[in-house]
Amino acid sequence: MKKEGTIIVVDDNRGMLTAVEILLNGVFERVITLSSPNRLLSALREEHADVLLLDMNFSSGINSGNEGLYWLGEAKKVDPSIEVVLFTAYADIDLAVKAMQRGATDFVVKPWNNAKLVATLQAALALRKSRVEAKRLGDIRRSFSPEAGVGEQGMYWGESAVMQRLRALVEKVADTDANILITGENGTGKEMLAREIHRLSGRREELIVTVDLGAIPESLFESELFGHVKGAFTDARSDRAGKFEAASNGTLFLDEIGNLPYHQQAKLLTAIQSRSVVRVGSNTPIPVDIRLISATNRDLNRMVDAGEFREDLLYRINTIHIEIPPLSRRTEDILPLARIFLKRYALKYGKPCAEFDDAAQEKIQGHAWPGNIRELQHTVEKAVIMSDSDRITADELLISRREAGGDKAAAGPSTLEEMERTMIADAMQQHDGNLSSVAAQLGVTRQTLYNKIKKYNL
Repeated sequence: MKKEGTIIVVDDNRGMLTAVEILLNGVFERVITLSSPNRLLSALREEHADVLLLDMNFSSGINSGNEGLYWLGEAKKVDPSIEVVLFTAYADIDLAVKAMQRGATDFVVKPWNNAKLVATLQAALALRKSRVEAKRLGDIRRSFSPEAGVGEQGMYWGESAVMQRLRALVEKVADTDANILITGENGTGKEMLAREIHRLSGRREELIVTVDLGAIPESLFESELFGHVKGAFTDARSDRAGKFEAASNGTLFLDEIGNLPYHQQAKLLTAIQSRSVVRVGSNTPIPVDIRLISATNRDLNRMVDAGEFREDLLYRINTIHIEIPPLSRRTEDILPLARIFLKRYALKYGKPCAEFDDAAQEKIQGHAWPGNIRELQHTVEKAVIMSDSDRITADELLISRREAGGDKAAAGPSTLEEMERTMIADAMQQHDGNLSSVAAQLGVTRQTLYNKIKKYNL
């Protein structure tokens, strides 16, 4: 039997403590015995125990059980989640029931039966683990719940023919559990489309969990996606569910899947194929029921040909392929989108602006928007912040000169940020978007590079 968990045993009978310690050493990973409750609270703070076996009487000649009730309350103040099992005499059973109403898990009658005692304490440990894991998983799930407000307004399909064809495809496949790969340029709304697919699916009442694969440090990849057990590595102080488990019964959205290093792709493939995960430090597979959506701005077929992406993984994630067109291919949707953002940010910042003047509309429609929807959104937000009138003017639309069209190459970078952006963009073009090669050339880590790509909307 595998030993696990920590138990603290408190009883003023030293002979009993020795007997219990010998018995429980074969069950628990750590057994801590105290002959007085005076050190109990400090032990709880230091040891992070799972179970407390607590006698109900300590002072000579006092058998009321009130001492046990007192220390039960104090222990729960220090660690509300600890499972407390009480040692009691036959005459104290009514008192023990009262204690359970105050938070005790169970009680054991003295003199005890070894098998009964072990079974009761193992049940308490299992309950502790279950509650801790449920809370942890709940915290993880809540952390992935989208915040209400600006940015969660749903998908805008527009009127362009290309978007109407895409909408028809999405509505056809959303209610299935088919794996979907979304491709498109940066800023086209791949995550928003993934959320729309989830909203239209039969899993809409569950969570969609988003994982930015390009932002996870390589050393934490398995722990973040598959979870870990206590002691799996230095900082693994407790069991932890990963993103796959958090998304179970819902949708898992793997963003920037093209940035996943080759050696980690096999681990991801195994989890997707088996629909199960094995936490780091464990050998036990945990079934997961997910709907998988992946996204990238890279050409995965070209990466397969170059030996940078596994062909079997591409087949697995690419049951349905959806490509989102850039704004340059849906120009009739640009101004309506800008008006949506105008209304949203005017409400957010409490501004009176309700429309763009003619010059501003002309400027919006004449810009190439290489950063797509994200660039348009940020541009309108900045304009709303700068405006004090009911109409946004062309001068308030701060479109950067590098992005404004034909004079890109003519004007060199005028700030350190522009120079850095240019260097990163040139290196990405030179290495066909291979972030490892780009990072090596620029002398930065992949994580630093990825953060700057996000910053400069590349």
